[in-house]
Amino acid sequence: MSTTSPTVRRELSPLERWYWIADQISPLNVVGRVRLHGPVSRAALRTALDGLQARHPLLRVAIEADPTGRHPRFVGADDRPVPLDHRVLDSPEDVESGWRRVVDEELVNGRIDPRTGPLATAVVLSGSGPDGEVHDLILSLLHVVADGTTLITLLRQWAQLAVGAPVEARTVLPPAEDLFPAEHRGAEGRVRAKEKADRDEGDLERLRPRRVDADRPVPFEERRTRFLHRSLDGPALERLAASCRAHGATVHGVLAAAMVRALAVDAGADEGAWYSIGSPVDFRAGLEPAVAADDVGSYVATLPTLVEHRTDLPLWETARLISADLKARKARGEQFSMINGIGAAGPQNLAESLPFVRHLDERGPINFCLSNIGRTPFPDTVGPLRASGAQFIASLSVVGAFVATVNSTHHQLAWNFTYAQGIVRDDRAERLADHCVELVLALVRTAG
Repeated sequence: MSTTSPTVRRELSPLERWYWIADQISPLNVVGRVRLHGPVSRAALRTALDGLQARHPLLRVAIEADPTGRHPRFVGADDRPVPLDHRVLDSPEDVESGWRRVVDEELVNGRIDPRTGPLATAVVLSGSGPDGEVHDLILSLLHVVADGTTLITLLRQWAQLAVGAPVEARTVLPPAEDLFPAEHRGAEGRVRAKEKADRDEGDLERLRPRRVDADRPVPFEERRTRFLHRSLDGPALERLAASCRAHGATVHGVLAAAMVRALAVDAGADEGAWYSIGSPVDFRAGLEPAVAADDVGSYVATLPTLVEHRTDLPLWETARLISADLKARKARGEQFSMINGIGAAGPQNLAESLPFVRHLDERGPINFCLSNIGRTPFPDTVGPLRASGAQFIASLSVVGAFVATVNSTHHQLAWNFTYAQGIVRDDRAERLADHCVELVLALVRTAG
């Protein structure tokens, strides 16, 4: 069986084009990290990364456009390996938390040049922990070709290759939009997208939802993402899951309800004020044919949920409302309509993007989100190595002010927050992240 996939050569889809444009304004990366416990050599990790790149077509591309900046295309970059920065950490503090500093200070704002490719970069942080060698494997990819599921999958495969386990080469796939269900393609798809846009506009006019208020304006080209890591340990996660089942809510609904409550209380919002929180939804399973989690690509669409701020309403009730709303939106196929809407309204090149970006920044329905990919398959052991802490983080570019990314792996729920520095002050971001976690833990304790 070949371990090298074919090369991608095609024009970017409308959604990919929008992510490519946003990244040119300010970095739009998705970052993943996992810790491996046990001995693994520098050479084995480099060879495994090369093998990973060989198996995935979108890890071997660059992007080129015509002289006007239009019609961007994936072109081959097969001769350029994914850059790997391997560092050895000495102090126990660096070994424990060095990955957070690297993500915060370097990777969520790190420029990956799409003109030269590849659209990925990697860091390994090696050191000695209480139980021996540890290695933090960190990957950063442009959102053009990746989402949270992509990052977790690639980390797993990188680790598997490093211990000599087999990993199948993936084939070249068409753009996601070409795989939409029939009712969301062509004229019918445009009608459904228009209906969704009209519903959203009506909701905005009727409820006038609040957004994350800016502490100060920051020009688009100066936007910088900051990163905060929070988590729930195994016992808390299991209590949360059990409580959700008992109360008829999803974990996502609870976390989203906590984020809205924390934001509204911090802002001093009036009772009855409305907020719109976005939920990036994975639509791989709804494509025709379905796309596997092992395929690299960006397969998420952000759906808004309007939430009323009422401190007299139990948080469980808000969580149930959010869970039901998101379920109904997915059943209507709004994830596909959202992408079709971007195809119709999105800019064609960077030079024409400012009105679109300004509209999103000033009047768009969403500037804070919760991206939750749920329980993510990642073995606790990979060959002779133990794995822990697999998670992902999203930078913001110009598409948000305060965002959380969540996944449950290795008996822990990782709850990572990113925010646009300046638009949200550092102390405010810390306060919001802490309050979100406190609300969930208090809810679980109250639920018994």
